[in-house]
Amino acid sequence: MARIAGVDLPRNKHVDIALTYIYGIGHSRARRIVAAAKVEPTKKVQDLNEEEVNHIRQVIESEGGVEGDLRKDVQLHIKRLIEIGSYRGGRHRRNLPVRGQRTHTNARTRKGPRKGTVANKKKVASKT
Repeated sequence: MARIAGVDLPRNKHVDIALTYIYGIGHSRARRIVAAAKVEPTKKVQDLNEEEVNHIRQVIESEGGVEGDLRKDVQLHIKRLIEIGSYRGGRHRRNLPVRGQRTHTNARTRKGPRKGTVANKKKVASKT
């Protein structure tokens, strides 16, 4: 089993697809890494030998910015936005969409489940 950047890659997938399981590596970056490591992209992870895994690992380390380091950087950027009091920082603080999306009807993923309406609250209050 190939373990790169602290992530166990799925054994039955092609190398370029399996690399996308690492945080910070998408399809285009995975293809670049595989090309730089001189590994065939359609080769399955279980068929890689130790030398090829080491080549991939070295390319990823030289490019930098994956998994824990990248997550930490992103959190520091968000913390900085909040501390300087920017509009984006305020949206992060209130857990609302940051990039200009409408929130009147959508954004349920970010805002969470709907709260009860005012009419429902009045009914509950009158029963007690």
